Amino acid sequence: MNYKPTIGLEIHAELKTNTKMFCSCKNDPDERHPNINICPVCLGHPGTLPVANKEAIHKVLKFGAAIGAAVADESRFDRKNYFYPDLPKGYQISQFQYPLVKEGVLILPFSGKKVRITRAHLEEDAARSTHEGKATLVDFNRAGVPLMELVTEPDLSSAGEAREFAEELQLIFRYLGVSDADMEKGQMRVEANISIAPTPGVGDAQTPGVKKLGTKVEVKNINSFKAVLRTIEFEIARQSELVDRGEKVKQETRGWDDVHQKTISQRSKEEAHDYRYFPEPDLPPIKLSEVPEFSFSALTHELPELPNQKRVRFRKEYGINGEKLEIFVRDKKLAEFFEEAVSEGNRWTNETDPKKITEFTVNYLTSDLVGILKDKELSVEDVKVTPENFGELIKMIVRGEISSRGAKDILSILIESSESPAEIAKREGFLQTSNVGELENIARAILASYDEAVQDYKKGKEVSLQFLIGQAMREAKSQKIGANPATLREILLKLLKT
Repeated sequence: MNYKPTIGLEIHAELKTNTKMFCSCKNDPDERHPNINICPVCLGHPGTLPVANKEAIHKVLKFGAAIGAAVADESRFDRKNYFYPDLPKGYQISQFQYPLVKEGVLILPFSGKKVRITRAHLEEDAARSTHEGKATLVDFNRAGVPLMELVTEPDLSSAGEAREFAEELQLIFRYLGVSDADMEKGQMRVEANISIAPTPGVGDAQTPGVKKLGTKVEVKNINSFKAVLRTIEFEIARQSELVDRGEKVKQETRGWDDVHQKTISQRSKEEAHDYRYFPEPDLPPIKLSEVPEFSFSALTHELPELPNQKRVRFRKEYGINGEKLEIFVRDKKLAEFFEEAVSEGNRWTNETDPKKITEFTVNYLTSDLVGILKDKELSVEDVKVTPENFGELIKMIVRGEISSRGAKDILSILIESSESPAEIAKREGFLQTSNVGELENIARAILASYDEAVQDYKKGKEVSLQFLIGQAMREAKSQKIGANPATLREILLKLLKT
């Protein structure tokens, strides 16, 4: 039988703030020494009092404005009670009934599906546990770090859509500057709620007016986009096999085992926690409407161009689509570099078709420059080439002042040099001469030196012409004369006819 999956996601993102959620300890995800950024407040010592981080609240509200959500007029914190070694207080300060953000929408960029976001609330992160044999080591540097939890409606129907949602959400976080959302560092964690039901028109699903859903299984510990895809695909297949055998899917919490590429049972429904939420007595309710920078108009005014808006604009202004477009959307700094380089390329020359400048800039950025950066494991911010120099390089290519091969060689030098492309081209002999007399002298000398190839060409062997062009190019290079192969071809053909 065919089954329709129903998927909802819960995503946690550590916020990019200077300090932790309820104390002044540094929020530093790159700190490698354990238990450095700690204090009595984030360690839960008796008698300590929390103070809410305004910056963290602002970032969650800013995210809410970006997804068109309803921003709360008033919000409150609650205590979520449970015991675990990495939770120093024995409870977590979170939000239950009064989240900061609710009822937003994120549109998937490729399928166009609208995914409803139920809520986004703010809480403190737990510490980090490391298991070594029978011992568990706890690093409290992460304890108390501001953590945004986002919950979607079950609007997703495939593993691919779930991955697309998570990737787009990460982009939005980064564009807004609310979180780096680096999954390798644990700054963004995904949990999936998955169920299957017969496809409409099959079995019980054909009952009129009945929306039949299967038993929900929650999967935790998903720490990469690839794992999001594989986890959900595995779980859909596992549940389908159970139902096909006439067995029931148990409502439970499972974890993703990345080593064995499968989900494993962790806790059944009967073992589910009752968190006994109650209002946090040490933190008063927050009247958000009384804070000017938390108003909806103030929040929307500071929103940057978002990923989908960039896609639309780049298609319209530059005619970029497909994989090349996604390279720019996924690398905000590279996109900024591109736009500055195009502007510079057009400034250098008025008579050149702007479309050519754009086309060459796109191609050399997305293939050559990105390739170099990938090989060297660098970003565009780590190299010395500037948009101004890149624009000048593109202008030289379009004008025919340098060859494609010469441009690639110049670019490899520009990565580590602040020289202008023109200086490099002149010094290294990459400039293609416009002096036809010089090229004719080289062509005559080559024809005189390779009479056998000349005779072969006259007998109809076209490959001999390519040989002669190659020899002429080599001779020009030895004389530090840049030569355009097409120009040399024309000159040689003219001389061969005489």
